[in-house]
Amino acid sequence: TQVLRKSLPRGVVLSTGSLLVYEAHKLISGFAEVYASFKVEEVIEQADYLYGSGETEKLYRLLVQHKNSDDAELLWRLARSSRDLAQLSSTSAEEKKQLTYDSLEYAKKALEKNESNSAAHKWYGICLSDVGDYEGIKTKIGNAIIIKEHFQRAIELNPKDATTIHLIGIWCYSFAEMPWYQRKIAATLFATPPTSTFQEALRYFHMAEEADPNFYSKNLLFLGKTYLKLNNKKMALLWLSKAKEYPAQTEEDKQV
Repeated sequence: TQVLRKSLPRGVVLSTGSLLVYEAHKLISGFAEVYASFKVEEVIEQADYLYGSGETEKLYRLLVQHKNSDDAELLWRLARSSRDLAQLSSTSAEEKKQLTYDSLEYAKKALEKNESNSAAHKWYGICLSDVGDYEGIKTKIGNAIIIKEHFQRAIELNPKDATTIHLIGIWCYSFAEMPWYQRKIAATLFATPPTSTFQEALRYFHMAEEADPNFYSKNLLFLGKTYLKLNNKKMALLWLSKAKEYPAQTEEDKQV
């Protein structure tokens, strides 16, 4: 006790009993942190299994229980699952809209918790684009630069993420084929309106394919579509044939 008294600042004295309580509290807090960490890892492991199995509704029900979590890994997965549920044909129009806005909030919260999380940037960009469908073409174009910035940040953090590289390709393709009236809207919103070319889009689609060959039916489709835009029918046929032969596992694969 005398040693303890000397080691503490003047006027601060701990009794043996209070010291034991303090140490016990530290021990319990430590156990609680470890338990919470294990619990998050278990939920993520279960979530990834359900995602891989295509269990969209079960995945959402699991993750929405953790919507108040401080873990960015849980939150971006919740954003993704909310969006996936919104995409189902069985989801009503009203539910779809609510889920779309919810997904953006979850992605935003994931970014607030961890700005260095690549997936959080990717899903924030995707969800912000989705919300634009409800707020009109002016908002959608106005958000375009923000969306691309988040995709680019995601690639900086994870250069091998083929999906995000593909999404920048889609961004470029959309601006390359933008009709004149949308270009006029863009000109009113930006001093220098965002522009792109089909050649730039093609470069990103090929980069995505190099990062992860045959990873996504839609990337194959857009390689074919972009080559058609560039009037290269031989290469278009090659990639469209690959898209057609892609094993259809999801609703999107079937649409492709």
